[in-house]
Amino acid sequence: MLRCGLLGEKLGHSYSPAIHAELADYEYKLHECAPEDVEAFLTGCGNGSAKGIVSGRCASNCESTECKHIAEWDGLNVTIPYKKTVIKYCDELSDTARKIGSVNTLVRRADGSIYGDNTDAYGFELLVRKSGIDVRGKKALVLGSGGASVTVCSVLASLGADPVVVIARSGADNYENIKERHADAEIIVNTTPVGMYPHNGEAPLDLADFPRCCGVLDIIYNPERTELLLAAERLGIPHAGGLYMLVAQAKRSSELFTGIRITDSEIERIEKKLAAAMKNIVLIGMPGCGKSTVAGLLGAALGREVFDADALVSELAGMSIPDIFAKYGEEVFRKYETEAIRELGKKSGAVIATGGGCITRAENYPLLHQNGVIVWLKRDISMLPKDGRPISQKSDLDELYEARRELYAQFSDFAADNNGSAEAAARAIIRALI
Repeated sequence: MLRCGLLGEKLGHSYSPAIHAELADYEYKLHECAPEDVEAFLTGCGNGSAKGIVSGRCASNCESTECKHIAEWDGLNVTIPYKKTVIKYCDELSDTARKIGSVNTLVRRADGSIYGDNTDAYGFELLVRKSGIDVRGKKALVLGSGGASVTVCSVLASLGADPVVVIARSGADNYENIKERHADAEIIVNTTPVGMYPHNGEAPLDLADFPRCCGVLDIIYNPERTELLLAAERLGIPHAGGLYMLVAQAKRSSELFTGIRITDSEIERIEKKLAAAMKNIVLIGMPGCGKSTVAGLLGAALGREVFDADALVSELAGMSIPDIFAKYGEEVFRKYETEAIRELGKKSGAVIATGGGCITRAENYPLLHQNGVIVWLKRDISMLPKDGRPISQKSDLDELYEARRELYAQFSDFAADNNGSAEAAARAIIRALI
């Protein structure tokens, strides 16, 4: 079996193993490697040989001519910060990798030589085409100056974007003078980690400063919708995130690893499957409509972690929700609630039950929407209990529902009926998500 994997300095959680498991039958492991250990990992030799591998074994700079060190990989994807580092270990580069000066895919051939390619370029080009954003003749800003930036700039230029301007932290074009020099930008692409999990909610710039912008791309894929993409959504600007690019480049890498062609339709199939698995299922609705019960059933049926926003509020405050209301009032409770939602909204693939009034704060919507599908769980007002619910106890539920109905509709992606059994509601939600 081929031994493949992902090489990087700090990998944390990666979706690459799940993607490659869908593409072909080979081992795919994560390889975290310190800079000083990259050479030994790639060549199989720790004796200082930068190149010269014959049949997977060291060919020079070893004290013994009987060196038995063997590189323990056949194919690798390469990520931050080694996309340029690995070039010197390659015996041959693809035209794309040579032109861009960045490698994200390595193949160790039968004779031990290493071939380097850049499948990120393939992935980004397919992302642009799938997004429907026409970059031809448009001024494009590429945020960031790292290895991914070089690849994106090359692809944009090949697709006809003109000019393509790199925005860095320093230099002639930077974030301090971007409004003065480039307010006429039409395409904006983020290649920086700004807004990436766990730093959700951050954005590298304010899209409102670019009135001519007609396309936004962000190569980040966790969260599904970065703050930059959420801003584009609010402004009605066409936009796309990086998950499709991730799957597309993996598909091309897999072809290089195995020598077997994979149909492009696999990209969309795998992206759809992965996106569904990554999305949180967020339940909203009136107090007492059954969100916690249905959330538990969804978690059990789908094998997902379940989180309750009210439980986290109590944990953060160090007291029960009725006690928060009695001691501090609703405004303090709402602040705790937003803090809880901010943490829970960062998660992936979870089921989240929210409090009935979370929709009364507009800032809670992007926190839930960034990585989730939001389901409005409906139950007849006459069936809603009031016990232990401070707002329900002091309110006329019909009036409360009328005040919130439009907000539930605005927050939700779809509604599910919970006037029957909770099991039936959970099954209906699952059917709607498949």
